[in-house]
Amino acid sequence: MASKKSPSSTAKTPAEAPVLKLGLPKGSLQDSTLELFDHAGFHFSIGSRNYRAGCDDPEIEALLIRAQEMAGYIEGGVFDCGLTGLDWIKGNRADVHVICDLVYSKVSRKPVRWVVAVHKDSDIKSVTDLKGKRIATEAVNLTNDYLAKHGITADVEFSWGATEIKCPDLVDAIVEVTETGSSLRANNLRIIDTVMESWTVFAANRQSWQDPWKRDKMEAIALLLQAAMAAEGRVGLKLNAPKDSLDDIVAVLPAITSPTISHLRDGDWVAVETILEEKYVRDLIPALKKAGAVGIIEYPLNKVVD
Repeated sequence: MASKKSPSSTAKTPAEAPVLKLGLPKGSLQDSTLELFDHAGFHFSIGSRNYRAGCDDPEIEALLIRAQEMAGYIEGGVFDCGLTGLDWIKGNRADVHVICDLVYSKVSRKPVRWVVAVHKDSDIKSVTDLKGKRIATEAVNLTNDYLAKHGITADVEFSWGATEIKCPDLVDAIVEVTETGSSLRANNLRIIDTVMESWTVFAANRQSWQDPWKRDKMEAIALLLQAAMAAEGRVGLKLNAPKDSLDDIVAVLPAITSPTISHLRDGDWVAVETILEEKYVRDLIPALKKAGAVGIIEYPLNKVVD
């Protein structure tokens, strides 16, 4: 008698679930990037010596890689997408698709600058004075492109770090990235020109961008990241107001707000709700109370989708 096949022997292997390979910047941008993703609803867990980043979204596989290397790995298809600086995309000559700009850096929500700096006592006053000089930088291609644009030939060498301390003893000038300029000033350096402004971007491998599932996933991530950034520094405010005081209460609100006004069951009262910058709230709540508002509630925001 023929033996019966076990259920496991006839079971079909389910199709492998799609996965998006995401690159996260390791180093100076790491903490601010993970915080942004957290506000966007994606939570990563990272071991102290692990480059893998576990995500609570099973459709995402993430690795931590230095931002300087990210663009090349995206272009080569190691990652479907990742976050890196616009400067490193240009500096690596990487052919990638920029999905969206995310203007944040290590300590601020402003672009950073790559600048040419020299010692405060240097005779170098402008880019033309760099002709024939020695320049140290981590961004060799950016610096060469900048010099070529100005028709200047100079000796540009790669710096492995601590670039600020190399001028003037080892080199005549440096090209370095700065957010506030404080490190340059601390090393007695002065800025003579800006090479470029840069900010974080969310970029995709061009082939991955053509895949419908991956593109939808990347667009959803971009939307949530931008919504999380839009919510920063803003809060929600809601209150109840008597109808006869509504004009006075609305007049107190900042002009940039457009409040939602809803009628309450008690026909003499309305509910007012708005989103505004948190910096206004300290002075606004007492003024609203004085104008007749009651039940004033301030609440935080994680995302704002315009």
